[in-house]
Parts: sequence; structure tokens; C-alpha cells
Amino acid sequence: MSRTPDQIDMHVAARLRLRRTMLGVSQEALAARIGVTFQQIQKYEKGQNRVGASRLYQLAAALQSPVEFFFEGLNGAAGLDADDEASKVALAMLSTPEGVQLHLAFSRISSANTRRRIVDLLAALSSEAA
Repeated sequence: MSRTPDQIDMHVAARLRLRRTMLGVSQEALAARIGVTFQQIQKYEKGQNRVGASRLYQLAAALQSPVEFFFEGLNGAAGLDADDEASKVALAMLSTPEGVQLHLAFSRISSANTRRRIVDLLAALSSEAA
């Protein structure tokens, strides 16, 4: 019997990885803060192990985040919002150090024209790679 993770568990796992990478905290450092191994953090972030309520509370405190952060983007118990695919893509990008750096740098650009030109450049680069 193979147990597949619930959509909500996978969402919490992705948000955990997102928050950790946003803060630049390693899996080892986070594990030390809450008293588990870094392998356990890996399992939480992959959705292999569910995060219990008390552990989620510890993780939220260690990552200086409200517990609600891990559930943002969910539409009740039904799963992800209508923008499910867009949310998954955004979470995947922001779950990497480069994605977080790109987001932070992009958000500091005040000129809409410059932001548009950067998007155009990225679109051109990604179409060349394909």
C-alpha cells in the first residue's frame, strides 16, 4: 500500500521550503533550531513526512513566521486555489535560492518599463534554450 501525500501536506511542504530559502536558512540550521536531523527537514519539505501541529508551530517560530503562512494559497480543505498551476509554478521558482534572489531583485525595480524589459529578456532567453 503506497501512501501518497495529500495536496494540503504538499502545499505546507512547499511553503516550508519557500520560507526557509527566503530567509537563507540551511536545512541543517533549521534542523538544529527545532531539534531534529536535517534528513527530517528534507522529508518535511518533500512531503514524505507530514508535519504535525506542534512541529509546525516550532517550525513557524524558528522561521519567524506565523503558522498561517504555511496555509496561504489554500482554498479551505478542498485544496489549492483556482490558480492551482500558477501557484505551483510560483512556489517551485521561489523554492530555489536563485528564484528568491530574482524575486527580491525584481521587486526593488521601481520602473515598470525596466521590469517589462527584463520580462521580455527572460522570455527571449527561455525560448532560445528550448
